[in-house]
Amino acid sequence: IKQHHPSSFSSTTHCLSLVISASSSTKDSVGTMVLYMIGLGLGDEDDITVKGLKLVQSCDHVFLEAYTSVLGVDKKRLEQVYGKTITVADRDMVEQQAEDLMLDPAVTHKVALLVVGDPVCATTHTDLWLRARQRGIEVRVIHNASIMGAAGACGLQLYNFGHTVSIPFFEENWRPTSFYPKIQYNRKGGMHTLCLLDIKVKEPDFEAMIQGKTRYLPPRFMTVATAAAQLLEAEETHGENVYDGTKTLCVGLARMGQESQCIRAGTLQELQKVDFGGPLHSF
Repeated sequence: IKQHHPSSFSSTTHCLSLVISASSSTKDSVGTMVLYMIGLGLGDEDDITVKGLKLVQSCDHVFLEAYTSVLGVDKKRLEQVYGKTITVADRDMVEQQAEDLMLDPAVTHKVALLVVGDPVCATTHTDLWLRARQRGIEVRVIHNASIMGAAGACGLQLYNFGHTVSIPFFEENWRPTSFYPKIQYNRKGGMHTLCLLDIKVKEPDFEAMIQGKTRYLPPRFMTVATAAAQLLEAEETHGENVYDGTKTLCVGLARMGQESQCIRAGTLQELQKVDFGGPLHSF
């Protein structure tokens, strides 16, 4: 932790910078090999950094995390461009089988986990990082663009954003609105709110499970229109006038970082009628 001297800035400004190293400087104190967490950015196979690409090509095992976000191209295209065989890592593999499939090999081999966006933007990846370090495996993170920064393309200043919230799909008997008080907190403080919209990938079919079968539902990606409708429902449920469906300005974002990215502003009532096209959407 380093405190900069106030004289380096204006008389009323103090700056405290905190840097947490992703790896030990003494390699003997950690595992003989490395787990690389490599960000792929937001667009396609070309958005990986030069450093990231070189590391992927040097690794013995390469996994693609495929449930916290999705890329604009499929695994086959990544394999063609990167020149490596890639294993798709779903939620179960990352959260339940990582020790056997990723961390054990990383003790003696170089292993890469490819992450859409930036690796440090999801708690799943932080958890895997901690588990690796507990096993004495060195972890190196290669950063890339993420929606957390790309949201600034809509013209709103990133300095003025408050809590980021997630908006889950409403189900028949489960309609959580934990995002509502966080948006309320942000708006009281004059801050914008970035809403990350739900993704359902490889979700189990519970009706099939009752019959003793293993089957997964088709992928679902929340749209701006669905998010707007759920935000309106949340306001109607709580009734605390956090936002006005006919007046509060909102911005819908789709496929940020891709050639087809779409940014449109409007009220909640207006945006719930707009088709933003394919995934991924943010709000």
